[in-house]
Amino acid sequence: MSELVDLLFHPLSNAVMTVLTGISAIYWIFSFIGGSVFGDGDADLDAHGANLDTDADHDIDQDMDHGDIAGEKPFLQKAFEFVNIGKVPFMMVLSTFKFISWIVTLGSSVLLGLGSWGWKSVFILLPVFAVAFVITRFATKPLVKVYHAMGYNGEEGYDLLGRTARMRSTISGATIGAAELKVQGDLIRINVQSKTGETIGYDADVMIADESPDKKYYLVVPEINLANIV
Repeated sequence: MSELVDLLFHPLSNAVMTVLTGISAIYWIFSFIGGSVFGDGDADLDAHGANLDTDADHDIDQDMDHGDIAGEKPFLQKAFEFVNIGKVPFMMVLSTFKFISWIVTLGSSVLLGLGSWGWKSVFILLPVFAVAFVITRFATKPLVKVYHAMGYNGEEGYDLLGRTARMRSTISGATIGAAELKVQGDLIRINVQSKTGETIGYDADVMIADESPDKKYYLVVPEINLANIV
Protein backbone atom coordinates (compact mmCIF):
# COMPACT_ATOMS: atom_id res chain seq x y z
CA MET A 1 0.00 0.00 0.00
CA SER A 2 2.81 2.39 0.89
CA GLU A 3 4.46 1.67 -2.48
CA LEU A 4 1.26 2.63 -4.29
CA VAL A 5 0.95 5.88 -2.34
CA ASP A 6 4.60 6.64 -3.06
CA LEU A 7 4.02 6.09 -6.79
CA LEU A 8 0.95 8.34 -6.81
CA PHE A 9 2.70 11.27 -5.11
CA HIS A 10 6.36 10.87 -5.97
CA PRO A 11 7.94 12.49 -7.90
CA LEU A 12 6.25 15.90 -8.17
CA SER A 13 4.85 15.24 -11.67
CA ASN A 14 2.91 12.26 -10.33
CA ALA A 15 1.58 14.29 -7.41
CA VAL A 16 0.34 17.07 -9.70
CA MET A 17 -1.56 14.69 -11.97
CA THR A 18 -2.90 12.62 -9.06
CA VAL A 19 -4.41 15.75 -7.50
CA LEU A 20 -5.88 16.98 -10.80
CA THR A 21 -7.35 13.58 -11.59
CA GLY A 22 -8.68 13.34 -8.04
CA ILE A 23 -10.54 16.62 -8.49
CA SER A 24 -12.21 15.24 -11.60
CA ALA A 25 -13.09 12.03 -9.76
CA ILE A 26 -14.77 14.03 -6.99
CA TYR A 27 -16.69 16.03 -9.61
CA TRP A 28 -18.04 12.88 -11.26
CA ILE A 29 -18.96 11.32 -7.91
CA PHE A 30 -21.14 14.33 -7.13
CA SER A 31 -22.52 14.22 -10.68
CA PHE A 32 -23.53 10.57 -10.21
CA ILE A 33 -25.16 11.45 -6.90
CA GLY A 34 -27.02 14.31 -8.56
CA GLY A 35 -28.01 12.10 -11.48
CA SER A 36 -26.69 14.55 -14.07
CA VAL A 37 -23.77 12.69 -15.61
CA PHE A 38 -25.20 12.43 -19.11
CA GLY A 39 -28.48 14.27 -18.95
CA ASP A 40 -26.84 17.55 -17.95
CA GLY A 41 -23.91 17.47 -20.34
CA ASP A 42 -24.75 20.97 -21.55
CA ALA A 43 -24.52 22.31 -18.02
CA ASP A 44 -20.97 21.01 -17.85
CA LEU A 45 -20.13 23.11 -20.87
CA ASP A 46 -21.63 26.15 -19.21
CA ALA A 47 -19.99 25.81 -15.80
CA HIS A 48 -16.54 24.99 -17.05
CA GLY A 49 -16.71 26.71 -20.38
CA ALA A 50 -17.22 30.01 -18.59
CA ASN A 51 -14.03 29.52 -16.58
CA LEU A 52 -12.14 28.45 -19.64
CA ASP A 53 -13.25 31.51 -21.57
CA THR A 54 -12.28 33.79 -18.70
CA ASP A 55 -8.74 32.41 -18.69
CA ALA A 56 -8.36 32.31 -22.45
CA ASP A 57 -10.18 35.49 -23.55
CA HIS A 58 -7.03 37.39 -24.43
CA ASP A 59 -5.53 34.62 -26.53
CA ILE A 60 -8.79 33.94 -28.35
CA ASP A 61 -9.36 37.61 -29.13
CA GLN A 62 -5.87 37.91 -30.59
CA ASP A 63 -6.47 34.86 -32.77
CA MET A 64 -9.81 36.26 -33.90
CA ASP A 65 -8.48 39.71 -34.77
CA HIS A 66 -5.27 38.68 -36.50
CA GLY A 67 -5.65 35.10 -37.71
CA ASP A 68 -9.30 34.90 -38.65
CA ILE A 69 -9.79 37.81 -41.03
CA ALA A 70 -10.09 35.51 -44.04
CA GLY A 71 -12.61 33.25 -42.31
CA GLU A 72 -9.96 30.93 -40.92
CA LYS A 73 -10.75 29.31 -37.59
CA PRO A 74 -8.68 30.48 -34.60
CA PHE A 75 -6.07 28.05 -33.28
CA LEU A 76 -7.83 27.41 -29.97
CA GLN A 77 -11.09 26.57 -31.73
CA LYS A 78 -9.26 24.13 -33.99
CA ALA A 79 -7.68 22.54 -30.92
CA PHE A 80 -11.10 22.14 -29.27
CA GLU A 81 -12.55 20.57 -32.40
CA PHE A 82 -9.57 18.21 -32.62
CA VAL A 83 -10.51 16.63 -29.26
CA ASN A 84 -14.24 16.68 -30.13
CA ILE A 85 -15.31 19.51 -27.81
CA GLY A 86 -18.71 20.59 -29.09
CA LYS A 87 -19.63 17.02 -29.99
CA VAL A 88 -18.83 15.87 -26.45
CA PRO A 89 -19.33 18.11 -23.36
CA PHE A 90 -16.23 20.01 -22.30
CA MET A 91 -16.00 18.46 -18.83
CA MET A 92 -16.14 14.95 -20.26
CA VAL A 93 -13.28 15.71 -22.65
CA LEU A 94 -11.26 17.45 -19.93
CA SER A 95 -11.66 14.51 -17.55
CA THR A 96 -10.62 12.07 -20.27
CA PHE A 97 -7.56 14.20 -21.03
CA LYS A 98 -6.54 14.36 -17.35
CA PHE A 99 -7.03 10.63 -16.83
CA ILE A 100 -4.88 9.78 -19.85
CA SER A 101 -2.23 12.30 -18.75
CA TRP A 102 -2.23 10.74 -15.27
CA ILE A 103 -1.70 7.21 -16.61
CA VAL A 104 1.05 8.33 -19.00
CA THR A 105 2.76 10.31 -16.22
CA LEU A 106 2.75 7.35 -13.82
CA GLY A 107 4.07 5.05 -16.52
CA SER A 108 6.84 7.45 -17.56
CA SER A 109 7.94 7.95 -13.96
CA VAL A 110 8.53 4.20 -13.66
CA LEU A 111 10.09 3.66 -17.08
CA LEU A 112 12.33 6.74 -16.98
CA GLY A 113 13.16 6.64 -13.28
CA LEU A 114 11.91 10.17 -12.64
CA GLY A 115 12.12 9.74 -8.86
CA SER A 116 15.64 11.13 -8.93
CA TRP A 117 14.62 14.25 -10.86
CA GLY A 118 12.97 15.93 -7.87
CA TRP A 119 10.89 19.02 -8.72
CA LYS A 120 12.34 18.99 -12.25
CA SER A 121 10.11 16.01 -13.00
CA VAL A 122 7.25 18.48 -13.71
CA PHE A 123 8.91 19.20 -17.06
CA ILE A 124 7.89 15.72 -18.19
CA LEU A 125 4.30 16.98 -18.17
CA LEU A 126 4.88 19.01 -21.34
CA PRO A 127 5.44 16.01 -23.63
CA VAL A 128 2.91 14.03 -21.59
CA PHE A 129 0.20 16.62 -22.30
CA ALA A 130 1.07 16.59 -25.99
CA VAL A 131 0.76 12.80 -26.16
CA ALA A 132 -2.42 12.78 -24.04
CA PHE A 133 -3.98 15.46 -26.26
CA VAL A 134 -3.63 13.27 -29.34
CA ILE A 135 -4.86 10.16 -27.52
CA THR A 136 -7.86 12.10 -26.17
CA ARG A 137 -9.07 12.67 -29.73
CA PHE A 138 -9.39 8.94 -30.32
CA ALA A 139 -10.56 8.13 -26.79
CA THR A 140 -13.53 10.50 -27.11
CA LYS A 141 -14.60 9.36 -30.57
CA PRO A 142 -16.90 6.62 -29.19
CA LEU A 143 -18.48 9.28 -26.94
CA VAL A 144 -19.32 11.39 -30.00
CA LYS A 145 -21.70 8.66 -31.19
CA VAL A 146 -23.16 8.22 -27.71
CA TYR A 147 -23.94 11.91 -27.24
CA HIS A 148 -25.19 12.28 -30.80
CA ALA A 149 -27.64 9.41 -30.20
CA MET A 150 -28.78 11.22 -27.05
CA GLY A 151 -29.51 14.35 -29.07
CA TYR A 152 -26.51 16.39 -27.89
CA ASN A 153 -25.37 18.68 -30.69
CA GLY A 154 -23.31 21.23 -28.80
CA GLU A 155 -23.82 24.80 -29.91
CA GLU A 156 -25.34 23.72 -33.21
CA GLY A 157 -28.51 22.62 -31.43
CA TYR A 158 -29.59 26.23 -30.79
CA ASP A 159 -31.32 28.72 -33.07
CA LEU A 160 -29.30 31.85 -32.37
CA LEU A 161 -30.77 34.23 -34.94
CA GLY A 162 -32.42 37.24 -33.33
CA ARG A 163 -30.69 36.73 -29.98
CA THR A 164 -28.55 39.31 -28.21
CA ALA A 165 -24.87 38.63 -27.57
CA ARG A 166 -21.95 40.53 -26.06
CA MET A 167 -18.78 41.17 -28.05
CA ARG A 168 -15.54 39.62 -26.81
CA SER A 169 -13.39 41.33 -29.45
CA THR A 170 -13.54 44.40 -31.68
CA ILE A 171 -14.63 43.84 -35.29
CA SER A 172 -14.91 45.95 -38.42
CA GLY A 173 -15.06 45.31 -42.14
CA ALA A 174 -14.47 41.64 -42.91
CA THR A 175 -12.80 40.91 -39.56
CA ILE A 176 -14.21 37.92 -37.71
CA GLY A 177 -14.30 38.16 -33.92
CA ALA A 178 -15.91 36.51 -30.93
CA ALA A 179 -19.16 37.08 -29.06
CA GLU A 180 -20.82 35.38 -26.09
CA LEU A 181 -24.43 34.74 -25.18
CA LYS A 182 -26.40 32.54 -22.79
CA VAL A 183 -29.01 30.11 -24.04
CA GLN A 184 -30.95 28.05 -21.51
CA GLY A 185 -28.20 28.64 -18.96
CA ASP A 186 -25.40 27.60 -21.33
CA LEU A 187 -22.63 30.12 -22.05
CA ILE A 188 -21.96 29.97 -25.80
CA ARG A 189 -19.06 31.56 -27.67
CA ILE A 190 -19.52 32.14 -31.40
CA ASN A 191 -17.60 33.61 -34.35
CA VAL A 192 -19.16 36.85 -35.59
CA GLN A 193 -18.68 39.45 -38.32
CA SER A 194 -20.18 42.93 -38.63
CA LYS A 195 -23.06 42.68 -41.10
CA THR A 196 -22.65 46.24 -42.36
CA GLY A 197 -18.86 46.38 -41.94
CA GLU A 198 -19.11 49.11 -39.30
CA THR A 199 -16.85 48.94 -36.27
CA ILE A 200 -18.35 47.18 -33.25
CA GLY A 201 -16.31 47.50 -30.07
CA TYR A 202 -15.38 45.05 -27.35
CA ASP A 203 -18.15 44.46 -24.75
CA ALA A 204 -20.82 45.98 -27.03
CA ASP A 205 -24.25 44.37 -27.20
CA VAL A 206 -25.11 43.01 -30.64
CA MET A 207 -28.03 41.23 -32.27
CA ILE A 208 -27.38 38.10 -34.32
CA ALA A 209 -28.95 39.01 -37.65
CA ASP A 210 -27.84 36.26 -40.01
CA GLU A 211 -25.46 33.36 -40.59
CA SER A 212 -22.70 33.07 -43.18
CA PRO A 213 -23.38 30.78 -46.17
CA ASP A 214 -20.67 28.35 -45.02
CA LYS A 215 -22.10 28.27 -41.46
CA LYS A 216 -18.72 29.27 -39.98
CA TYR A 217 -19.79 32.56 -38.38
CA TYR A 218 -22.76 34.81 -37.67
CA LEU A 219 -23.48 38.32 -38.94
CA VAL A 220 -24.27 40.82 -36.20
CA VAL A 221 -25.49 44.40 -35.88
CA PRO A 222 -25.30 46.72 -32.87
CA GLU A 223 -28.15 46.16 -30.43
CA ILE A 224 -30.30 49.28 -30.10
CA ASN A 225 -31.14 50.05 -26.47
CA LEU A 226 -31.33 53.01 -24.12
CA ALA A 227 -27.64 52.72 -23.23
CA ASN A 228 -26.33 53.22 -26.76
CA ILE A 229 -29.05 55.63 -27.91
CA VAL A 230 -27.96 58.10 -25.23
